Formats: sequence, structure tokens, C-alpha cells
Amino acid sequence: MISTPPRNRFLALVWIVVVLVIAFAGIQFIRPELANPPVTADLQAPPEVKQVLRNSCYNCHSNETKLPWFDKVVPAYWVVTSDVAEARKHLNFSEIGKLPAAQQKGTLFEAVNMIQLGAMPLPAYLHVHPGAAVTPEQLAVLRNYLNAPTVLDATKEEATAKASAAMSAADAQYDAWIHVSGVALDVKPEFNGVEFIPDYKNWKVISSTDRFDNHTMREILGNDVAIKAIVEHHINPWPDGTAFAKVAWQQSQGAKSVEFVTVTSPGTYSYQRNEGSPLKKVASVEGNGPRDRAAYLLAQRAAVMP
Repeated sequence: MISTPPRNRFLALVWIVVVLVIAFAGIQFIRPELANPPVTADLQAPPEVKQVLRNSCYNCHSNETKLPWFDKVVPAYWVVTSDVAEARKHLNFSEIGKLPAAQQKGTLFEAVNMIQLGAMPLPAYLHVHPGAAVTPEQLAVLRNYLNAPTVLDATKEEATAKASAAMSAADAQYDAWIHVSGVALDVKPEFNGVEFIPDYKNWKVISSTDRFDNHTMREILGNDVAIKAIVEHHINPWPDGTAFAKVAWQQSQGAKSVEFVTVTSPGTYSYQRNEGSPLKKVASVEGNGPRDRAAYLLAQRAAVMP
């Protein structure tokens, strides 16, 4: 058996190291551009809110990306540039000011919700950038910023009067909309061509959201096809006939209670949460007439997946 002399093995190892070093140095010149475009519409928020977002979000979700030295080294740099480009597509704090105020708040709510769930900042990112983690105290700062306080009505009677006035205004708006020159209008499908599906009242709840930022509560409903697809993990793509609908409730505060009043009329429920007690169903609104159909089309979004 012929053995390799120690000197030859050492030389071979040296050559391997040299080749690897040259290759590593060479790939450093393969650098996709990671530009910071001008900040045209930065988020307008209190300093304490901006501080949290700058520390934990801005490096990926803004045009003010600042990379530490270890993120500038290829191949880590390739991963970073790809992640930043994708992050800016979803949320860019340097341009969020271009959106309407309500859309800005909704976008921020989604971001805060992702932080609460532990999905953001990305766990893999936090392994390398532990300083970007959001503490419970910082999360409270963000929630308090979004959770605009509502003014409690002086009495229960005042709250009831306001609710009655709002209902009367909605009735008047409906009457003006549905009758033109004494002729009832035919309710058309939604703008996306989806026909009204009255059976949505019998669908099962897929998910719910408590929108503390705008004092609403929402539920996503799915038909039997959707539920079966979820149970069987056949959602990519969704099977033919899958349908979803969203129902929302608007929060109305009285002197001693918080109520969620339906903002989507057909087949939905009114809920009440008294202080110190759980949420419970107290009334239902049923109906299959044209008014229900019109209210559904005006206030809801339904999507039928092809």
C-alpha cells in the first residue's frame, strides 16, 4: 500500500485553502444593488413610536436601511438584499404617508399584530440581530398609539339615542339609494363580479380579528368546500366552489358597557360585553329581503376562489 508523504498532504491542503480564499474574495464582487431611495412620505408618529419602529423594523421596511458589517459580507449580503426588497414591497415606512389615514392605520395594525404573534421581526433575523427584538414595553407603546381612546357616553340613554340616530341615517341613505324616481333598482353583483350568496349565514367561522385600532370585530366565514379544504390541507390552490365572506361589528361604548353593533346587516348578530363578563350573543338580525342584499353588497366583501 502506497501512502502519501506528509509534505504532499500539507501542500494539497494549502492549495485547497488558497482556492477557497480566492473564491471567497471573488464572490465579494458579485453584489446586487441595495439602494436607499429618497424618503418621500415617512410615517408621522410620536417619537417613542418611531424609536421602536426604527430599532426593530426600519432596517428592512424603509428606505433607510443600514447594514452592519457582517451583513455586507457575501453570501450573507445576497440574503439581506433579497429580504429587504421583499420587505419593502409589503410595508415601507418611508412611503406609508402616501396612503389614506385609515389605510395607514390598518397597515400599522397588521404590523403590530405580526409582532404580537412573534412572526416579526423574523426569528432568523433576530438570531443575528438580537437588538431588534421588541420588548413587551415597546409593544405596549405601539398598541397604545393605535388604540385611540373612545369617549364614553354620559348615560346609557345617550348611547341608545346615538345608535338610533345612526340607524335612522342608514335607513334614509338606503331609501335614497334603492329608490330613484320611484323605481326600485336591481341590486348588481359586487364590483369584482361575485354574486351575493345568501347562504353565507350558515357558513362556519374560519378566523376572527379584534381590531383594537378602529374598535371593530371581524369574522371570516367559509362555506363547506372551504372548511373541507382547510381540514384536508388542500388550499394551494383552493378547490372549485370555495367561498369566503367577512362580517364586521362596530364597537359602541356606553357609560357601563361595551357593545358591538352589526355593521353588516344580513344574518349577523349583535354582541354585548358587560364589564367583567365574557362576550355573549344577545340578539340576532335575520332577513333575506332586498335591503339585506343591498346592505351586504355595500358593507361586505366576499370572494369566490376559482
